[in-house]
Amino acid sequence: MPPWKASTERTGGTEWKAHAGNRWSVGRLLAEEDGSAALEFMTAGTILLVPLVYLVLAMSALQGGAFAVEGAARQAARVYVQAPDEAAARAGALRAVQVGLDDYGIAGNGAAVSIDCGAGGCLARRSTVSVTVRIRVALPLVPDLLSLRSAASIPMEAVATQTVSRFRRAG
Repeated sequence: MPPWKASTERTGGTEWKAHAGNRWSVGRLLAEEDGSAALEFMTAGTILLVPLVYLVLAMSALQGGAFAVEGAARQAARVYVQAPDEAAARAGALRAVQVGLDDYGIAGNGAAVSIDCGAGGCLARRSTVSVTVRIRVALPLVPDLLSLRSAASIPMEAVATQTVSRFRRAG
């Protein structure tokens, strides 16, 4: 019987204290730890699982941001080359970026959009239009305390290029 469960033992009709004259070794005490494996497993599991869960959350946020910025740039370039004039093309491209980012839960008002045209004008036949979209993806579970949220964000950029159709009507 372990010394912490009973203070006395009976041997041969005499009663004596478990520690009096009897030395317990550390190995013998550790060998009698009942139920400690479950506690150690839960502790070690929690210590290892929390960073792993955060890594999965962070990678998911970054992957979602990459999909969002790529899709928004591609769609904005497609909308731009299909528009009837340059004013409508720019407005449509900005709206496409906003919708594309909103689909992934990223605020579209923080995106930087630049539109570059090839030689010959933006909507001339066979000219190219490149749309660049830049965003910052915030890491999950970072508080907005002391502006840490902006410091703990990852910049992402995507460029999409579309060619204006050679069959486009002039005008």
